[in-house]
Amino acid sequence: MATKKKLLQAAAGNAGGAGLDVDEVFSTYLYDGTSSAQTITNGIDLAGEGGLVWMKNRTSSSYSHALQHTTIANGGYLSSNNTNAFQAAANNGISAFNSNGFTFDTGNWEEFNNSSHDYASWTFRKAPKFFDVVTYTGDGTSNRQIPHSIDGPVGFILIKSTSGTGNWLAWHRSVDPGYGILDLTLAFTSGSNGFLDAVADTYFETSWLNTSGVSYVAYLFAHNNNDGEFGPDSDQDIIKCGSYTGDGGAGTTEVDLGFEPQWILVKASSAADSWFVIDNMRGWATHNNTANDAYLLPNATNAESTGGFLDITSTGFKTTLYSNVNVSGRDYIYIAIRRGPLAPAETATELFDVVTRTDSGSNTQHTVGFAPDVVLDMSRPLYSFNFVYDRLRGGKKYLATNATSAEGTFDYITFDDETGKFTTKTQTSGGITFVDYVWKRAPNFFDVVAYSGNYTARTINHNLGAVPEMMWVKNRSGNADWTVYHKDLGATKYIEFKTYPAATNSARWNNTAPTSSVFTLGDHGNVNATGDDYIAYLFASLAGISKVGSVTHSGTTNVDCGFSAGSRFVLLKRTDATGDWYIWDSTRGIVSGNDPYLLLNTTAAEVTNTDYIDPLSSGFTITSSFTAGDYIFYAIA
Repeated sequence: MATKKKLLQAAAGNAGGAGLDVDEVFSTYLYDGTSSAQTITNGIDLAGEGGLVWMKNRTSSSYSHALQHTTIANGGYLSSNNTNAFQAAANNGISAFNSNGFTFDTGNWEEFNNSSHDYASWTFRKAPKFFDVVTYTGDGTSNRQIPHSIDGPVGFILIKSTSGTGNWLAWHRSVDPGYGILDLTLAFTSGSNGFLDAVADTYFETSWLNTSGVSYVAYLFAHNNNDGEFGPDSDQDIIKCGSYTGDGGAGTTEVDLGFEPQWILVKASSAADSWFVIDNMRGWATHNNTANDAYLLPNATNAESTGGFLDITSTGFKTTLYSNVNVSGRDYIYIAIRRGPLAPAETATELFDVVTRTDSGSNTQHTVGFAPDVVLDMSRPLYSFNFVYDRLRGGKKYLATNATSAEGTFDYITFDDETGKFTTKTQTSGGITFVDYVWKRAPNFFDVVAYSGNYTARTINHNLGAVPEMMWVKNRSGNADWTVYHKDLGATKYIEFKTYPAATNSARWNNTAPTSSVFTLGDHGNVNATGDDYIAYLFASLAGISKVGSVTHSGTTNVDCGFSAGSRFVLLKRTDATGDWYIWDSTRGIVSGNDPYLLLNTTAAEVTNTDYIDPLSSGFTITSSFTAGDYIFYAIA
């Protein structure tokens, strides 16, 4: 099978960075320190392509940021929060840059890898139209041109002397001429006193930062302008550098990036204030106007904290009622990087997992092999809930599929501990068994959209990259039924997480089927009440991985999903008469015999003494024991 990278490159057909995916050039990777040798595998080719790893201790305010780029040997680093020269001591941080990440040595360094601390790392790979690292030694001449490999519009440049002390000078395309200082909170200067004489697509020019004999490093970030070199389409930008003016209100300013961001660096340019880094891995909640966005300060040693910042949208971000980055009349600059991936996955294990567990009475980490975005947490004995958690709302926010209740907060599930894992907190006194269904957002497979209602027929942007074939929508702000769209019921009908059959109502979807870029809402309160916040989960069929469909069942019915090794997950609901929402999975057992099932719409205990489905290599078989009728289904290979 062709690799994702090759598929993208073939589709783009361009040189340089053509066809690269976001996940091949940028990574936010969270890890626990070990105080011993540790390899971080984030999929970024630093050995072959070069780049920068930026790390910060999340749990302590005593330790600096650490920035290590691949042109410097011996594991040395710079710190964005101070003016220190390059720290070139041996056994200090990263000892190897690898083809898929980086490795720490055996040192017990609190900035990088101490067993008592948690860490965030941001990796930027060198690639045209995205990022470059340039090192040079000053020669004292005026208007010196320093070549770079961005090969297009430049959005942001950081330059730091590495052989001596000196501030981090920052140039941003929105404040030109002028400059800021990364290690200080000062406002940007403006006018003719910039430290760069010119910035072009292939070079920057400086007289100021060119002292004879002084060594410098420059980190350059691109500004895509619909001429990107990423993904199968040439207009798929992955990085934007821009500005906005604070309004002091709640969501009245919206910045259209053309993509959903996963990482933002933001700074007030017209006033003294800190620099802030926010990313969706550490906790960046949206559409709830609560101060629970995790942030770090590049200009300070502060440990990670939470506050109110920006709301993610499907096409960019919005301001909120919090003043951290939204003081009325104040100008702000930002760098935003797109959420990936851009290409569909090749196997179901990259996107979905089933975890069965017993509540041990203590917090437990569970490895799933990808960064999880949604967990459906279901108790197997008779218990009180079936909870859905998702990264977009913040890992402690839940919705119950068996109830109409508004969004609540229990920190039973968190996503922001380590990449590739989610953490369960004790939910009972111990001994209760659970099954967790875990999804990753990915093109043509699954997407999550948060939005606010206005009680007016409208469209909502999404990033599924395909036409949604099933959607689950829930009001987060108040009591309301879940509303489900299914392609085989059509846009005039809806169904709920209840036993009721499908019903006709034009106010849910405004009688309009979704498209590959938007879905349509009517003026019904369950999907679009004025001022209420909503979450929508979007599902699609992806060849060989997932299938959304319908079937008329009588006797024994084989359901062909186009799979090669059977179904790992099956959801089945009758639509022409009353019937529950049945869930089976191969981890608990889809066999030629009794198969345990749970019900999405109730907290009834797991049933283990029925044989309603059987294995089928291309999908699944509904047995003659199951009630005849018309059904919708969702299956994952």
